[in-house]
Amino acid sequence: MPGWQTQFVPGKPRIACDVQGNGPCAVFMHGIGGNRTNWHDQLPVFGAHFTAIAWDARGYGESDDYEGPLDFGDFSADLLRLLDHFRADRAHLVGLSMGGRIAMDFYERHPERVATLTLCDTRAGLGSMTPGQRKEFIRLRQEPLLAGKEPRDIAPAVAKTLVSARAVTGSYERLVASMTALHKESYLKSISASIGYARVAELEKFRVPTHVVVGADDTLTPPEVSREMARRIPGAEITIVEAAGHLSNIEQPQRFNDAVLRFLLAHASPR
Repeated sequence: MPGWQTQFVPGKPRIACDVQGNGPCAVFMHGIGGNRTNWHDQLPVFGAHFTAIAWDARGYGESDDYEGPLDFGDFSADLLRLLDHFRADRAHLVGLSMGGRIAMDFYERHPERVATLTLCDTRAGLGSMTPGQRKEFIRLRQEPLLAGKEPRDIAPAVAKTLVSARAVTGSYERLVASMTALHKESYLKSISASIGYARVAELEKFRVPTHVVVGADDTLTPPEVSREMARRIPGAEITIVEAAGHLSNIEQPQRFNDAVLRFLLAHASPR
């Protein structure tokens, strides 16, 4: 039996999350093709020291779908509800890819609610992508779905571009399963909101302990992007996870956990 419990944050939309442990709050946020199960290699490890919470962002997993368009800032509003629900004055935010962009957006809106930032395989905003990178991102994900395909149809091709050939066994299959489970309309909204969100985080203004983490083989957000982010954030640390691509926490969970837990314990009062 897993050590975590699934709980729901009330409101519209209702947010599902898996929770393990007690102590300072640490929130884990998945990428655009993920869900809360992406963090199941992390919850038992971090739950030994923290209240470790992995959410399904709105429209993902067991969180409610919702009507109307998505503004990228809606994710931050949901995260604020989550922190209030768990009575967390501040939280350690761990976000991968889109989850990292949510963490940065939330920090710029509510800096007083953030204890630390762990930014994994992400960038300051999709506005920092080259036109060619943005075109390819849309071609692989959005265009096939608008043409009538389902998430299960695009999952194998997208996963191949993200997972390192050196990743632990089963990483590719986990990502394919994660993408297959996507809610098509909500996923399309997330793509549009991400592409259309012109704001790029003002990294030089960050004043919270920050850890930038990236897979050595990540081709979507390459190590040079993460190195530049870490250079711009005052006092930031950087970890390059060997033998991992874009899903560094899934592809090399032991190396990821060791690096991120060390950072969080250095900036928290564990139970």
